Amino acid sequence: MLIDLHTHSSVSDGTDSPAVLVGAARAAGLDVVALTDHDTTAGWAAAAAARPRGLTVVPGLELSCRWFPAGRPPIAVHLLAYLVDPDHPALDAELTRLRAERLSRGERIVTTLAAAGYPVAWERIVEASGGGVVGRPHVARALVEAGVVGSVEEAFATLLHQRGPHHVPKADTDVLEGIALVRAAGGVPVFAHGLASRRGRVVDDTAIAAMAGAGLVGLEVDHPDHSPAERDHLRGLAGELGLLVTGSSDHHGTNKTTPLGACTTDPGQYEALLAAGTGSVPFTD
Repeated sequence: MLIDLHTHSSVSDGTDSPAVLVGAARAAGLDVVALTDHDTTAGWAAAAAARPRGLTVVPGLELSCRWFPAGRPPIAVHLLAYLVDPDHPALDAELTRLRAERLSRGERIVTTLAAAGYPVAWERIVEASGGGVVGRPHVARALVEAGVVGSVEEAFATLLHQRGPHHVPKADTDVLEGIALVRAAGGVPVFAHGLASRRGRVVDDTAIAAMAGAGLVGLEVDHPDHSPAERDHLRGLAGELGLLVTGSSDHHGTNKTTPLGACTTDPGQYEALLAAGTGSVPFTD
């Protein structure tokens, strides 16, 4: 079985609609794909309706979180949440807040870019999003379309970098609270690309141990942004902490060059993940 447990559609910051994404997943030879858009479950129904025969679609999302180390600035972390109840009141309320925060942050970033003379317009970016969760990738695409940068990757490496002149922080969920929310909603929380140092600051082992103590179920180990050494370290840590190990592409369509199935999850680990979730079920034959 080929199992990819982390992908994004145009409902958040991918470029493929949920229907196109699941079709592409099957065409790529996947048996299982998880739809994990940022802070939303809005793409689940479309993915289920368009699911090709033979493909299992795992409903999920990627929760925007923060780790707060003592005496130091917070660190952005992402929490994959599989098989949650999408109607759970507390989780739904937090997702609604996070989407509003993303929208406000995006508008503030565009305001600073426009003030610096870059030809970007917030109204056009929102329109181009098609009603999805607007975030920095949409701003990056607008910069590409305006000819300011040559690619989305260049936009993130320069103007939109977290240490760049147009960075705007957002109020994400405390990751320990996020884990509790996901578990309360019957979901399975997995720490996404936790040691991807190429993205910026990462948490230490003490933080991951604290997450495990709060109810974390797994670590995303095999990810395109993890070096071999980072994968080895996380795999060993997962063994020490009794956590599941997952692998995935973090596919974003044309926003990133990573193809579907670039990294995959062991079938045994996948079955254990399914057994841990009670809030919803996979879409399957």
